[in-house]
Amino acid sequence: IGVRDRALLLVGFAGAFRRSELVSLDVADIAFNSDGLVVQLRRSKTDQEGVGRKVGLPFGSNPLTCPVRALRAWLDGAAITSGPIFRSVDRHGNLGTQRLTDQSVALVVKRCAKAAGLDFEKYAGHSLRSGLATAAAMADVSERAIMAQTGHKSLPMVRRYIRDGSLFRRNAAAAVGL
Repeated sequence: IGVRDRALLLVGFAGAFRRSELVSLDVADIAFNSDGLVVQLRRSKTDQEGVGRKVGLPFGSNPLTCPVRALRAWLDGAAITSGPIFRSVDRHGNLGTQRLTDQSVALVVKRCAKAAGLDFEKYAGHSLRSGLATAAAMADVSERAIMAQTGHKSLPMVRRYIRDGSLFRRNAAAAVGL
């Protein structure tokens, strides 16, 4: 379960995926390459026609937080070669055949937040998506690059995500030497 949850959280965060997008992924939707991982989203909330889009997940600089390595470890460890990527695992470690539900993603996020000593009530499945946008804004990533990763089509919407991440970056009060 821990290997699956690490992959779920890291892939969800790095891809800024909605929980429904994350649990809809099949092995056929991913391709590992020398740069990382290419994820083909077949459909999403804002793409009901199913045009799809590709999302690149680069290798992480830290093996413990690398989404590409985490997903490879999950697929190899669970011997998953086709079908749903993120599946149920029972308390005995038996792998299920059915994909996780989007509600399961929220429960994993809350459980892991609680284990990390965070106020788990403030976290949900959407925290992965908003967390990447916020962290990227804090790292001075351009709005355009954030939109390319999240799939947002409008600046006002993506700015709702990154507003809190920009509160202290280039802050006027900090710049005046208080």
